[in-house]
Amino acid sequence: MQKQLKNWKSINNNFNKPGFQTPANLKMNKYSLDYSKKIQSIIKKIIKEESTKISVAANIIKDSYLKGGQLYVFGTGHSHMMAEESFHRAGGFAAACPILDPNIDFSKGAKKATKLERTPNIAKKVLEKYKIRQKDVMIIYSNSGVNHVPVEAAIIAKKKKIKTISILSYKYAKVAPLSKLKKRLFEITDMFIDNKIPIGDSLTKVNNITVGPASTIIGSFILNTILVELAGKVKNIKPFPFYISSNMPNANSNNNLLIKKYKKLNKHL
Repeated sequence: MQKQLKNWKSINNNFNKPGFQTPANLKMNKYSLDYSKKIQSIIKKIIKEESTKISVAANIIKDSYLKGGQLYVFGTGHSHMMAEESFHRAGGFAAACPILDPNIDFSKGAKKATKLERTPNIAKKVLEKYKIRQKDVMIIYSNSGVNHVPVEAAIIAKKKKIKTISILSYKYAKVAPLSKLKKRLFEITDMFIDNKIPIGDSLTKVNNITVGPASTIIGSFILNTILVELAGKVKNIKPFPFYISSNMPNANSNNNLLIKKYKKLNKHL
């Protein structure tokens, strides 16, 4: 152990010096390189094939925002991270509200959350905690696009005439077993964006198991690309509805103004 620590210190001390050679055992192996290449390939494919949909999604959110609407983001299991990603962060859209419930985001146990995201009437109970209006927009993230709760959420939103956008793997959704609702998410929402992720989510095979999930990285990329596209569409609006990192100059004055504007609408502020 002491020898290993000594070697690490030596590497850290010399890492940026000219001529330093990275030891072979510390270079990225073929598996991690394969994973990173496949992530980059998926992103390139999204830019090439889904860019129009990304712009349309941004327009839907812009139209809602100009009418006083709010963006809601919902997902279960790991997809709940997309809701958190949208909310109150550096460079984030101030009129975004995450739909959160600890029962379906692993906070109260992974097995419980996995079971509940396939259970009827959970979406209804979760959405009742939020005052979502007809002029609002909901992004629903589900990589498989078939789990009961996100599909049920889309059905509820559609009945209320709320605009919905889903982000999912079209290839996965076409073959994944359907819930009792017998519907796929992309069949219900007003539009969907294909995240181009292969069936099963993971990308790189090691010991006959495919590892390296893609849905979180790619989901975050798509979500933030939509919001950056939105930022360009509302750049002349004052106050500009995007947060500044709290560690940057003028952050408090900018962010407090936005929080004050949206606090009554957003229960998480």
